[in-house]
Amino acid sequence: MSRRLRLLLSALAVAALLWLLFGAAERALALAQRFLALPTWLQWTLGAVLVFFALLGAAVLWWLLRPPRKRRPVAAPDRASLEQRIATLDERGADTGALRAELGELDRRRAGGRVYVALFGEISTGKSSLLRALAPHADAASDVRGGTTRQVQHVDGNLPDGRALVLADVPGSREAGGEAHEALARAEALRAHAVIYLCAGDLTRSQAEEVRWLAHFGKPLVLALNKADQWPADDLQALLARLRRTADGAAAAVVAISAGGRERFVRALPDGGSEQVERARAPAIAPLLESLSRLTAPGAEALEGDRANAVLAELHQRTGTLEASTRAEAAERIVRRYARRAVVGAMAAVAPGSDLLIQGALATALTRELAALYGVRVSEVQIDDFVRQAKLTVRTGSSIVLAIAGNALKAFPGLGTLGGGVLHAFAYALIFDAMGRALAGSLAERHALDQHDAGERLKSMLADASSSRLQRMAALTLEAWRERDRDRDTID
Repeated sequence: MSRRLRLLLSALAVAALLWLLFGAAERALALAQRFLALPTWLQWTLGAVLVFFALLGAAVLWWLLRPPRKRRPVAAPDRASLEQRIATLDERGADTGALRAELGELDRRRAGGRVYVALFGEISTGKSSLLRALAPHADAASDVRGGTTRQVQHVDGNLPDGRALVLADVPGSREAGGEAHEALARAEALRAHAVIYLCAGDLTRSQAEEVRWLAHFGKPLVLALNKADQWPADDLQALLARLRRTADGAAAAVVAISAGGRERFVRALPDGGSEQVERARAPAIAPLLESLSRLTAPGAEALEGDRANAVLAELHQRTGTLEASTRAEAAERIVRRYARRAVVGAMAAVAPGSDLLIQGALATALTRELAALYGVRVSEVQIDDFVRQAKLTVRTGSSIVLAIAGNALKAFPGLGTLGGGVLHAFAYALIFDAMGRALAGSLAERHALDQHDAGERLKSMLADASSSRLQRMAALTLEAWRERDRDRDTID
């Protein structure tokens, strides 16, 4: 296109724009005149409507164009309360060694004052190669098949400005049978001040979830696209744009790099044959170094808050899991103890359910002890109401319990030879086992004495005829019965 033609088209475009502006101004003046000619009340009404729609449009425009909000890191408990919970677990006999070791590592790294950066990502994305590129002296094995890192490796490295870093190469995620290695990787990522998440293409759903999980803790995160030299320039830019959209603000920076390493390919020979060739690729990681320098510029002390928050938040979850398992084990012991007491108390029972009043004290004590175990405050009225409801439920389901107990006697000959009273004792073992398990499950989930929920669980448990449960209660009944016989023999 010639220069004169471009000027002519530009002039025509400017003229068209001016004509449109002139027409819009003329139309606006005409509307203003018609608006002023309207009655005053109608002017105010239309004005209010126009202002409303103008504000609504401005709000929508701001919502579309507003800068992304900084993600708030996951909340973590204060250290003192966490240590108190760990001490309580110690008193209950739980193994808290791993939790205390994590707190010790948190203190050790804080005292060291060095910046830790974790290399995170799925297998075969080039983490070990990137480690060698960031720290050429590191002895990190790599293999094109992937999955060469089995443990966390710490290597000293330096940024271009001379600041020292501790680089952590962690096992790759999504490795078949590598759940333990993945747990190591996640734990080390939380201990680090910053994280480099390495990928080799578009993020899969699982990778996007990992990125969001890491960003959830609020620490600096760089999303690095490795093997960028294998992409044409246009495709590379499009891929980076997709990564930014998928990350959705989770990553502080998205960069393209080439970690180098080694590659294998098949080369054709002049004689028509072929051979396997392995060669080195030069690293190109300048964008990553620049992002790392910027994100870690505040130093270890300034980054320590987010790092400690991440570690304590994860410890909070792990402590909660250990608390739940410890309480479940304690509840199992409590329920077994009361089931055995119920067997002893039911030795002379006429029929299960009809004389549950005799066992009322046991049911009340069981409810009170389980509520105390789960830290649920209950009043005497609540306990009485629950026991009363449990009695009605047991009476309704007594035929089912008797049927289960009768069938179990045939399966356990040792019980069948002890006499008719064993049926009732066995039934009471089943009843109190069901009551205790139903109540413990409800307290653990609802954190309150929910009578309806506990009642529904009790109905389900009363009809549970699983072999493992029957075997446990049969062994408990047999033990209590034989102990009673031994006591009688001793007295005689």
